[in-house]
Amino acid sequence: MHGCVRCGAPVPLTDALCGTCNPAGLRQPAASQAHGTVFLGIALAVVALGVALTVFVGGVGPFRATLREAVPDGDGLVITVAVENLGSRTGRASCRVWDPTYPGNPPVETYVRTPEVPAGDGLVFEQRVTGLGPTGRSLAVDCSR
Repeated sequence: MHGCVRCGAPVPLTDALCGTCNPAGLRQPAASQAHGTVFLGIALAVVALGVALTVFVGGVGPFRATLREAVPDGDGLVITVAVENLGSRTGRASCRVWDPTYPGNPPVETYVRTPEVPAGDGLVFEQRVTGLGPTGRSLAVDCSR
């Protein structure tokens, strides 16, 4: 037994409504119908999110980046990164800066966000970071959307 979906009265597991809420004895929906409707709603939501993502960020990137300089500054570094937007729309990139020679886990790395990079163009920006330590070392950079 479980509760009627409308009033909460006890009904058999095979029914959704009690006799009071379904006085005409109309055929009740099958569990597969209810689950199918939920599945269809989820599938449509996933498709809608995919379309929205394409509309809002399609054409941004890929990005090509190079680390020009890393200068010690107090307890961190001031890094100079050159980034180029190879896409057809202006956008910002998230760049991972890390030490490729460090064998440990977790890696020595930090993330920075670029300013707006015009489509088909590039820019050079500086940012102070503390996640890499204060000493100069061999660093690599990779940027993506």
